[in-house]
Amino acid sequence: MTATLHTPKVATLYRMVMDKHLCPYGLKARDLLKRQGYEIEDRWLTTRAETDAFKADHQVKTTPQVFIGPDRIGGYDDLRRHFGKSVADPKATTYKPIIALFGMTLLMALATSLAVYGTPFTMRAAEWFIAFSMVILALLKLQNVESFATMFLNYDLLAKRWVPYSYIYPFAEGFAGILMIAGVLNWLSVPVALFIGTVGAASVLKAVYIDRRELKCACVGGSSNVPLGFVSLTENLMMIAMAVWMALMGSGFISVAHF
Repeated sequence: MTATLHTPKVATLYRMVMDKHLCPYGLKARDLLKRQGYEIEDRWLTTRAETDAFKADHQVKTTPQVFIGPDRIGGYDDLRRHFGKSVADPKATTYKPIIALFGMTLLMALATSLAVYGTPFTMRAAEWFIAFSMVILALLKLQNVESFATMFLNYDLLAKRWVPYSYIYPFAEGFAGILMIAGVLNWLSVPVALFIGTVGAASVLKAVYIDRRELKCACVGGSSNVPLGFVSLTENLMMIAMAVWMALMGSGFISVAHF
């Protein structure tokens, strides 16, 4: 019998490993190579001078750098492309942030209902879902109010007439959401949510569906790539629906006992 010789796949990885800096993309590249079945010659660049010399020698601007045989593959994104894997475009529009947000707030609402009432499926869970979403959306805006306000001014009808509203909006949204979570001071939370939701919905309808403008949505903060349209309109309609629902509940027009 003739033994079949298996030649291992070998890659050389140059990455920065310093006392005060460990390159995360170097770790990602090493992990990807391992998952692709490669043995790795892990070459550490341990000083800034050594890193700069490596870049100059190979005429590259960044590290890590991967070599397979004599061929330079490149950095982490290049390595992903080499293996036929997708590379995210940081400028591409995406709904992932808002899907993640609504997914988590829904689970939070169901979990809270389960803890309080012993079942996740209650009318209060639906209320909490909207209120939690309002608070988290406000939190994302408040991470960088200046950036949010700049993006918001592109389309909000009231903010374009009165700029301070673009700074007030996230505080009002978060404040109304917190009151709705607690179920207190409906006389305050209801008109606030109804007002900002109505202005917001009208602004989106005009900008997107009447003027046909292609804009980024400020709903998850000023640095998002979520397109303005259905998502932002949904955010505002949810606030309107919550405000109307709580107003009807407070007036006694609707009784929870019926649900």
